[in-house]
Amino acid sequence: MRVAFLPESLDVTDESLLHEGHAGHRPGGETHFRVYIVSPAFKGKSRIERHRMINSALAAELAGSVHALAITAQAPGEPG
Repeated sequence: MRVAFLPESLDVTDESLLHEGHAGHRPGGETHFRVYIVSPAFKGKSRIERHRMINSALAAELAGSVHALAITAQAPGEPG
């Protein structure tokens, strides 16, 4: 993600423990993630375009063990 978007801010949180007993959860975690990213790459892009960009950059991970990904993607200066 850092190489693809050169973010000003990036926070990736493994929230797998919050989903224990739900669909897609597996022992050991790394199934449910939340991403907060601020990058100039998102300037002028819609929310759907931003999500598609991130999903494309993470295609290999999403095809593997990741069950769910919550995304907050903003351009610099946008209200949070």
